Amino acid sequence: MIITFGLVAVFFAVIIFILHKVKQTNDSFTEYAVAGRSFGAKYQAMSFLNTWYPGAMFTAFAGLAAASGVISFYVLTYSLLTVVLMYVMAKPVWVWGKAFDLKTQPDLLALRYNSRHIRTVTAVIGILSGIPWLILGMQALGVMFVHLSFGKLSFSMAVLLGVFVIVIRQFWTVRLGMRGVIISDMFQGIVAYIGGSLILIGLIMWMMTTQDITLNTMDSGMFTIPSIGSEQGPLWLFSLVLTGAIGGWCWPYIFVRLFTADGVKTLKKSAAIAMPLSLIFCVSLLLFGMYASGLSSVEGHAEDVWFIVTNQAGGPLLLGLAGVIVLAATMGHTDGNIQAYGAQIANDLIGNYLKLDPKQLIIIAKVGMVIITIISAWLATMTLPALFALAVMAYQGIIQIAVPQFMGLFWKKGNKQGAIVGMTVGFITAVFLEFNFPESLPWAYGLTSGTLALVVNMSIYVLFAYLLPNDAKENQRLDTLFNLVHAKPNKG
Repeated sequence: MIITFGLVAVFFAVIIFILHKVKQTNDSFTEYAVAGRSFGAKYQAMSFLNTWYPGAMFTAFAGLAAASGVISFYVLTYSLLTVVLMYVMAKPVWVWGKAFDLKTQPDLLALRYNSRHIRTVTAVIGILSGIPWLILGMQALGVMFVHLSFGKLSFSMAVLLGVFVIVIRQFWTVRLGMRGVIISDMFQGIVAYIGGSLILIGLIMWMMTTQDITLNTMDSGMFTIPSIGSEQGPLWLFSLVLTGAIGGWCWPYIFVRLFTADGVKTLKKSAAIAMPLSLIFCVSLLLFGMYASGLSSVEGHAEDVWFIVTNQAGGPLLLGLAGVIVLAATMGHTDGNIQAYGAQIANDLIGNYLKLDPKQLIIIAKVGMVIITIISAWLATMTLPALFALAVMAYQGIIQIAVPQFMGLFWKKGNKQGAIVGMTVGFITAVFLEFNFPESLPWAYGLTSGTLALVVNMSIYVLFAYLLPNDAKENQRLDTLFNLVHAKPNKG
């Protein structure tokens, strides 16, 4: 325990040292919320990865690979598609963000649809959908500390310790805002995804050479995917990939990364950097899980595969490093969540209806972060048997933002009525269907609740576009907006 907890303590101390070196600037809400749009491609790429891949990747998805095999590779497919979408979205989002000082995802939709209320609807959906995932992230640290203590800590005590670590870390998130988040993301990302990939590759080689595990020795069931006649339905896998890819940019803590870059070229370059890093990390993680399925120690404990194998292969030292990697990934994901939700509370909920100066917005954002942290930490210490089901339901709901967001960026005809009604009805439909038909809809060929709700959402959006066409004044405003995107490239 001295070795495992000592390594975690050293890592945490380095993070705090880095954050203490960050210059605190509270000059404007733009600086606090999006770091003054000042970061280059390397920081952008690592910040995206450190927010996109949570610590649960090493438990949930490595466990899925160990238990179910190649089906787990759907996460790789949609993760790479998400990076492609960053490249596609970069120009309109950054250009409008810079021109109109946008700071949040609801800000963008409010500008596109010329509506104050769509800002509120989007913010509420984003915050409600994100809290279950925040809680899961904190509880994942509980699993980590159980293993780092070699079973000496009970799960409830381990969760309390994990919550304590995350709460302490949020002091700097609240104080520094987005700049502190991105700078710490660089170090955390290097540890989690570059260091993690190296260890994963080393563990795969260890299993191949010392445990005589190869792809040929694995059960044939590890190489099957659902298709026609399967229990889930032929369109289930398609739905997982679709909702994963478009859902990435519906989460407010991911979307805000498009506003923190110093230019369009930087965003596109960051996508090019993130793509190979994402590919190497994800392939290594999923192959690691599949190879580990051949170890007798993993049987029946798939979600603990990361800690079981590192302990078996390298003892306390490697187990401690495994804990450091999970903590690095979890902190990046959690910090990004809390920072984004604080900014939305200030900018899109309270600031949407009250005229506030920058200092007041920053104070409200900080208070909002503290409240979100306290609520999530309190809930994380409780036994919530339906939490994972609630998190899945939240994902099916959050993707309903995709229709007004993506169609609004590239299609002028959409209007605020269709955007608000479609997104609201889509969210309600997704929650209702997920509650009654979890995992997939057998009568819809395996489509997930969120995918079917997207069809409803998009139908309403298109219907309103033709039933209530924009007037001449609105069309002129939209022409001006879209002409900005097609004008000669801005600096950066």
